[in-house]
Order: sequence, then C-alpha cells, then structure tokens
Amino acid sequence: MKRTLFTSLVLALAATGCAAAEKPAAEPAARDTGAVAWQACTDLMGPDGKTMTPEPALECGTLAVPLDYSRPDGDTIDLALIRIKATGDRLGSLVFNFGGPGGSGVDTLALARQAFAGPGSAYDLVSFDPRGVDRSAGVKCGGKVEELMSPAAGKNPDKAAREFAAACEADSGKVLPHVGTVNAAQDLDRIRDALGDDKLNYFGLSYGTHLGSVYATKFPEKVGRFVLDAAYDPNVTFEQRALTQMKGFAQAFEAFAKDCVAQGCDLGKSPAEARQTVEALMDDLKEKPLKVGDRQLTYGLAQFAVITPLYAKATWPMLEQSVAAALKGDGTTLLALADSYTGRRPDGTYSTMMTSLQAISCADTSQRPTAADMAALNEQVEKIFPIMSVESTSGACAHWPTEGSDEAKHIDATGSAPIVVIGGKGDPATPYEWAVSLTDRLKTGVLVTYEGEGHGAYLSGSTCVVRTVDAYLLKGTMPESGAACPAA
Repeated sequence: MKRTLFTSLVLALAATGCAAAEKPAAEPAARDTGAVAWQACTDLMGPDGKTMTPEPALECGTLAVPLDYSRPDGDTIDLALIRIKATGDRLGSLVFNFGGPGGSGVDTLALARQAFAGPGSAYDLVSFDPRGVDRSAGVKCGGKVEELMSPAAGKNPDKAAREFAAACEADSGKVLPHVGTVNAAQDLDRIRDALGDDKLNYFGLSYGTHLGSVYATKFPEKVGRFVLDAAYDPNVTFEQRALTQMKGFAQAFEAFAKDCVAQGCDLGKSPAEARQTVEALMDDLKEKPLKVGDRQLTYGLAQFAVITPLYAKATWPMLEQSVAAALKGDGTTLLALADSYTGRRPDGTYSTMMTSLQAISCADTSQRPTAADMAALNEQVEKIFPIMSVESTSGACAHWPTEGSDEAKHIDATGSAPIVVIGGKGDPATPYEWAVSLTDRLKTGVLVTYEGEGHGAYLSGSTCVVRTVDAYLLKGTMPESGAACPAA
C-alpha cells in the first residue's frame, strides 16, 4: 500500500534542509470557533517509543465528528489534533497528512516541525490522527499484529488472514465501516471549520495526496493552497499498484547498490554482487531466522527492514551497514528498521499503523484479492524484485468484515483553486507516473517534477523544491507549467 512518510522523517530528518521564508503580509487572526480546547501535549510518542516531555510550542486537542456522516446526529468519535502556532505574521492554518494510511499525524508533526519551518513562519502547522488511527478511535486487532508481521512457520496464511480480520471486527467492529478516505475528507472539512479558516490550506504527502485529492473533489470551493507531494493515483487496481511499486523499489535498490559501490561497499564490488549478497541473506533467513535477544529476525521482518532505508537517499547507508552486520550474525539494526516500519515500540506493543493501514485500505476499494490472486501476483513480483517475494500469502481484504467502496477513486477537482502536485523520478513508493496521472485527474493540478531519489521531494534536501513550495504557500506564486527541480 502507500507507505507513510513517518519512518523516513524519523530516520532522515537530520539530513533535511529548510529554506528561510520571506514574511508575508499579515492578516487578522482567525476566529476561534471554540470547537477545539487546545492544551499541552502530554502523550506524544518520540522515535525511541517513550513519551516526550511536554513543550510549550506544541498544543494538542480533540474535535468531535460524526462516526457515520449519514447520521450526523448519531454517535461521534474524537479526532486527535496537534498545533504549532505561526512564528511570524499569520496567514492561517496549514493542515498536514504525512501518509500511510495509518500514520499518526500528531506524533509525526511533533518530530518533523523543523523540516517545515518555512511554512511555519506564516501558518499554524496542524496535523491529526485520521479516524481509525491511534488516538482517533484507532483500529485494534486483538494483539494479532506480531503474528501478521511474522506468522508462525508452517501456518496457513489464508487462515492467519481470516483470524486477523475476525480479531479486527471483534475489537473495532463499530468503527471499521467508517474509516475510509471519503469520511476522512469530511473530517478535514470539520477541522478546517474548527480552525476558523474559510478555506483549507493543506500539505499532503504519500497517502496524504489521496486524502487531499478526495477533499478537493468533494469540496472544490474550499480548496486554499494545496500541495500534494509523492503523489498517488487511486485509480489503479491492486495488482497494478503492487507491481508498479515493486518496480519502483527495484529501481531504488539498484540506485542504492550503484551508490554503495561507488563509495566502497561492504556488500560487494559491483551492484550485481551487492544485490546477490542481500538476496543470499534473505534466502538464509527463510530457512533459519536470526536470533536477536529474545526475538527473531525472520524473512518477513527482514523484507520490511530492507525496503525501509530505500525511502530516502539519506538512509541508504543504514541498509549497507545493517545488512553487513546481519551477515556477521548481528540482526539488531535490521530488526530495528523493521520495527520502525511496523510501528512496534520498545515495550513490545504496537501503534495502530499496520492495523489502521489494513482497515483503511480495505475500506477504500471493492476489490477483494483471494489467496490465488496473491499467488499469481507473487509470481510477477519474483521476476521484478525477488527480495520482496513470498512463498505463500493471502489477501486480508478477502476476509474483511465490511464491504469496501470505490468512491475514493473518483478524483475531479474541477472548480478548485490550482493544486501543486509533486512527483519524484526516483520515488520508490509512489512512482512518478502516478503524479502525472493524478495531475490530469484533478483538472486543476500543476505538476512539479523532482529529478532525484527518495519518497517525498520536499524532504529530499532539494532547495529548489523547498523554494518552489514555500513561494506558493507563502506568496501564492504558482510554479510554471513544466517546472522541474534537479536532484539534490
């Protein structure tokens, strides 16, 4: 599925540059609707899995929204929000979704705020846990996450998927029918109103581009300044999405291997040799997981570990170092990378990242791939990027307790203000072709091409991308048609 940028932010934030922003002309302070009671943030989760010390600059609150928008006077759920007030003359609020689906916007903005210091000079930076995520009625599945990530040897994967779906229904059956992106877009409009903004200014990354596109389709007249970075086109089938992403990760791995060899690589003297080294390690883990303390680095967990550093060029060295260590019998770093991907905390508990991702993904499509469909897909994955192939698997959506809808696939923002769409030529998770097609579907999209590597151009270290985006957000300066930025 679309991967959250949370891991990339945590691992690569130190390598991210921000351009100083010009101060815009001031506007009157936004009205306070009283819908959110802002107070100190007391439960923010740091990258080490521990609760962060409250900071005066960070404010948290909740907003009650309908559980079921077809019954607006029925049950409600509370959305968790975070706000960082503008440091200079204020233009309004800028709302973020960092991706997933399933990533916590509350935790991520707290960690990533320095990367958005430019927009933060003029906007209150705001993010939230979308419905079904962590603090916002997060989807829980009876402690089945560990088993889903690393099923017991010999266990029937279709049976495991069926048990996982049943556990989700038992724990979160009330919210499962209402966690899709269409409902989340309606939540966005409630957030806009609660913040006192006449229009929504929005920065969506990865899956956040899908959420923003759906919002712009449903509320085109409410679109303010919109940036959709690492764009995803939801009008692809499950199979097309998976294969396109596998091609993207295969290309990213080859780029990593070439870069590794150019700098003196512990994995081999040529890109082909480096790839063979990683493939050999993965094959060994199929037969014999690597013991790490009282846990095991399995083949499945190692797959998550290998692709995690491929999201950002700044984290490529971690892939070389962690694989080299595992070849010597130390799987600690690879397991830590896998944990960062799956949302596992140091105390052994999990965030709702993976369970929320599954629930939202199944809600957003009517497709229900069977075990046979998955097996056929895996045969193609084996040819494209064998590191990510599996011997047996199942589609969890095939057993999902609620029906999915294709409504979130309909994208047409006709009538909205112009929307800046950014696509990276070397993006492994949301390949460039999706940015091109999403721009066309929006009707009001303006495409900016980033020629470099990594998932998310604004966080790549490209001063060109940062200046282009900040000029739009702060001064309303639209990029020229065909705008492009070189690799950082």
